Amino acid sequence: MEPLFFLVLLVQVWLVRPHDQLLNKNIFILAGQSNMAGRGGVVDETITGAAATWDGIVPPQCKPSRSILRLSANLTWVLAHEPLHADIDVKKTVGVGPGMAFANAVLAKDATFGVIGLVPCAVGGTKIREWGKGTFLYKQLMRRARSSLQDGGTIQALLWYQGESDTVTKEDTEYKRKLERFFMDFRDDLQSPLLPIIQVALASGSGPFIKIVREAQLGIDLLNLRTVDAKGLSLEPDGLHLTTRAQGVSQNNDIGY
Repeated sequence: MEPLFFLVLLVQVWLVRPHDQLLNKNIFILAGQSNMAGRGGVVDETITGAAATWDGIVPPQCKPSRSILRLSANLTWVLAHEPLHADIDVKKTVGVGPGMAFANAVLAKDATFGVIGLVPCAVGGTKIREWGKGTFLYKQLMRRARSSLQDGGTIQALLWYQGESDTVTKEDTEYKRKLERFFMDFRDDLQSPLLPIIQVALASGSGPFIKIVREAQLGIDLLNLRTVDAKGLSLEPDGLHLTTRAQGVSQNNDIGY
């Protein structure tokens, strides 16, 4: 495991690949709430009584690579490193998420895959209704997705991890319909009706209706939709967020693209 300051040094030394090599980027959109944004290694203030902090520990499967880029908040491509969502989920303390582990797993499976471009869009504590077409988050998602294509590349898939905030009330039984609509709207607006979508079935929730949301996620039947089940993975002391190790395990083992 590497401390954060060492990763910063690596970012300063490594150069982003030349522009002509970026034209064929394989782009993956990362969206959802806190477990996609990343809370691995974050010490929750509700447990300690102090401000939330990230421990800075990055496991090997989340290491930086010259073949993995991220679209920053100002819509420029930079070398990717944890925490991926630091300038996106700005109101929360961000740690290790699934994005880097996923990208490294893809490259480990196929070393000739090419440059991967990750587009962080997740925001902690958000409900599915906040991602519906026309909302601020949806507009921001589409703006970042479209901007990622401006200098070339192809959006290969949407990676989606959300639902914990929709476990609080019974009205969240509408979750399945809203999630299906979101997936279809996203594909339609990108003019990619068969865009692959990889969603994570949640392992935890903020309320008592986790089973309802899980059943909705597992029950969606759309073409090119794959669901990875996070149930059983280790959680931080807050009982809500995946640990650093769990983030790496879930993406490295289950989401080989």
